[in-house]
Amino acid sequence: MATDGQFVDTLGSRCAGRVGPVRPGDGVRGSSLVETVGQPPSAAPDRSRWGRLHVLDWIALGLAAVGVVCVLTGLLPRADAEATVRRIVPILIFLGTVVVLAELTAVAGVFDALAARVAITARGSYRALFWLCVGFASVTTIALNLDTTAVLLTPVMIALARKLGVPPTPLAMTTVWLANTASLLLPVSNLTNILASDRIDLEPVPWAARMWWPQLVAIVITMLLLWWWYWRPARAGADPFVPPPPHVPPDRVLYRTALAACLLFVAGILAGVEIGLASGVAAAILVAGFAVRARRSLRLALIPWRLLVFVTGLFLVVQTIGRHGLDTVMGTLIGADPGAEGALRAGGVGALFANVVNNLPAYVAGEAVIAPDHHTQLLALLIGTNVGPLATPWASLATLIWYERCRAAGVAVPLGRFVATSAALAVLATTATVAALLVGPGS
Repeated sequence: MATDGQFVDTLGSRCAGRVGPVRPGDGVRGSSLVETVGQPPSAAPDRSRWGRLHVLDWIALGLAAVGVVCVLTGLLPRADAEATVRRIVPILIFLGTVVVLAELTAVAGVFDALAARVAITARGSYRALFWLCVGFASVTTIALNLDTTAVLLTPVMIALARKLGVPPTPLAMTTVWLANTASLLLPVSNLTNILASDRIDLEPVPWAARMWWPQLVAIVITMLLLWWWYWRPARAGADPFVPPPPHVPPDRVLYRTALAACLLFVAGILAGVEIGLASGVAAAILVAGFAVRARRSLRLALIPWRLLVFVTGLFLVVQTIGRHGLDTVMGTLIGADPGAEGALRAGGVGALFANVVNNLPAYVAGEAVIAPDHHTQLLALLIGTNVGPLATPWASLATLIWYERCRAAGVAVPLGRFVATSAALAVLATTATVAALLVGPGS
């Protein structure tokens, strides 16, 4: 594809600390769908990752350095910087541990087994496969977060499509669209949700009670457009398909341990356990299992240091820019109306800025100018920065990771079609989801 070279290379593997295939002697046998697509060679030593910085590593380190300079020069008062760091420490703990949990879960074969079960359950029906893939991507995003869906589910879905002999693009688009639009239901589903839940002081169950209707609307609109623009045109020649055999996990003990750890994590979140503690305990259980049965899979590359450094620097830089003009611009655009007009403006501005820069700084900048008691307006901003970041490949980290994963797997996604269809979804889904927020339960 001619436009592939215009985008950042290897973001997913660099930002999320991808692990390679399990090697002989690790106590794990066999291979997985994840290993077949977009993975670095297993022979590559860890020191090649840590001893040579990629351009994205330099971007993360550079952003963090700019943030430090802002503090040292007084552009960002030290007290404000300390308050920001205290606020994001639990978020960083969650990000670091949930990535480790997700990566080791993939190595244990849980995602592969679920993908194979999806295809078997469809019984050769292309329409049933569509419904099940939508559910698979939605549940992964809601329970583990959107970046997990982008990093881990994208290669699994592409490999599954090829194994079934169906076009990979519909499954790939299902992954990226639902990674964004299905990230509203729980605080853990998106980093912006964690920030918003802290701001309005909602625990996971009350949060889900407030957001289930907007989340359902966002998923339904995504499904309709996915079917009409991607799945329906590819149906000819792909229906029916031959279901694959059940996936055999390379190590059944590790598979069950990973599955139990993920279920424990989700249960902890729903029970109101602090997110960093829930993800940390679940990750620790799985790490212990790998330490016993596949120690070589436990590598420093599992720790997503680039992502942690990037997020820290981003918060400091955005806060500094906010103090020197951005807050004024955002305040003028979003306005102070706590009603329907203010919510629609917040959602639209959030989606627009997310596609221009990125959804995380767009949310942080918007949050800074919304009154503390304007909860509906804040949630509308959240919808704009979660559901809206679709029209440009850099609008969210998940979309960037997904684009790289597709490129690494050799799946050509025409840029013009991607931007046009994704922009239409962003506009329709953001508007309808904000409207659902205004008229739904708890409004």
